[in-house]
Amino acid sequence: MSEGNRARLSSIVAIVAVIATFEVRVFAQDNPYRVVEGWAKLPEGRSWGSTAAVDVDSNDHIWVAERCGTNSCAGSNLSPILEFDPSGKLLRSFGAGMFVFPHGICVDKEGNVWVTDGDGKDGKGHQVFKFSPDGRVLMTLGKAGVAGDGPDTFNRPSDVIVAPNGDIFVADGHGGDSNARIVKFSKDGKFIKSWGKKGIAPGEFDTPHGLAFDSKGRLFVADRNNNRIQIFDQEGTFIEQWTQFGRPSGIFIDVKDNIYVADSESNSVRPHPGWKRGIRIGNISDGFVTAFIPDPVETVKGTSAAEGVAADSKGNIYGAEVGPKALKKYIRK
Repeated sequence: MSEGNRARLSSIVAIVAVIATFEVRVFAQDNPYRVVEGWAKLPEGRSWGSTAAVDVDSNDHIWVAERCGTNSCAGSNLSPILEFDPSGKLLRSFGAGMFVFPHGICVDKEGNVWVTDGDGKDGKGHQVFKFSPDGRVLMTLGKAGVAGDGPDTFNRPSDVIVAPNGDIFVADGHGGDSNARIVKFSKDGKFIKSWGKKGIAPGEFDTPHGLAFDSKGRLFVADRNNNRIQIFDQEGTFIEQWTQFGRPSGIFIDVKDNIYVADSESNSVRPHPGWKRGIRIGNISDGFVTAFIPDPVETVKGTSAAEGVAADSKGNIYGAEVGPKALKKYIRK
């Protein structure tokens, strides 16, 4: 075989290998999970509202923020922040009268609960709250009811997460004419920096909807309207982007670097040809999608199935659903 033919053959083999790797990374989507119906028990007479936020603490208690039985807490006297034990028993609730649109939630390593208010009305909203585990307000970021893009204002913040050293990161923006940036604060709430603007280039965002850290401290951002996850260091330096997890609304990464990504909008809210809604599972080590929990509804016009996602230490998965108004639990078959 001539040198030219050898070179061409090597190129073909390399291309085939890349294609094969991409197919494995994206399309290995068995579903080894089943849903537990009626798992979380609300008080008699109370029904689920739209639920975008869920997290799990060190005791495997599940924390969720739901929108007061509807899709807004404006004017409601219900407590939107709920804590459940692993059996689904409601342990406590708080936050009544404080929120317009509870959206993102994070439980830090000390058990404090952080929640974003992703809209504004009647002098409330556009803020991030830090609560003690028993519901005392420990810190507030942003100005109540004020939308802005300064160091002390937000415009529809979608999510919040706390780094191991206590630094606070806020995904600020929820589409439309809201912001499209990540804002970093010190552990005592002092503004450090922000990065990003609306756009499609690396480091730009269109609805930074969810946040997660991996074991290396890299920040994963669900850049939803751009159909990608962007990965940064904690100074905002772009590292890489992933598209194999669909149109990401929520991200959760566990202590073993397993990654869970909720896609609630592909081909329902916006076209995303070739993709289905559901929860994709993989690992940070290679980025392969190894399991997929599909949306049970094939055709829908709005957001469906899980928008927020979390997992406990046993590998059970929790999906917070906005459209169907539910909190689902998935266990291995």
